[in-house]
Amino acid sequence: NLMKKRIKRLLTTVGIFLTVGILYFILNRLTGFAIPCPLHFITGLHCPGCGISRMFICLFKLDFIGAIRQNVAVFIFLPLFLYFSVVLIIKYIKTGSLETSTKQNIILYIVIGIFVLFGICRNIPVLDFLAPH
Repeated sequence: NLMKKRIKRLLTTVGIFLTVGILYFILNRLTGFAIPCPLHFITGLHCPGCGISRMFICLFKLDFIGAIRQNVAVFIFLPLFLYFSVVLIIKYIKTGSLETSTKQNIILYIVIGIFVLFGICRNIPVLDFLAPH
């Protein structure tokens, strides 16, 4: 059955990502190792994604204030990302398609625009509170 194959493939993919995430969390807790941002390493600027790993580590520890301080934009949009992920997963299981609707694409482009602005703003000295801490 095609749906069973899709569910198996999906569970395998999710399982791999969860395993890698949990191993990264354990490695970080034991050694303090964190994946460096290449843009920040080269330019000293914070990209829109800087602080995501630390944000998730804070979320694992239920430290919501810490998570917000690491990357407020991703924290705010996380429920939207989760919602769209669930909708896309259900569609994939039912139809095998990962195609998004026009409405979803418009929302995605707006969010991308917000993230670009966030990336710019978090590098302006007066808005440095947006940088990961």
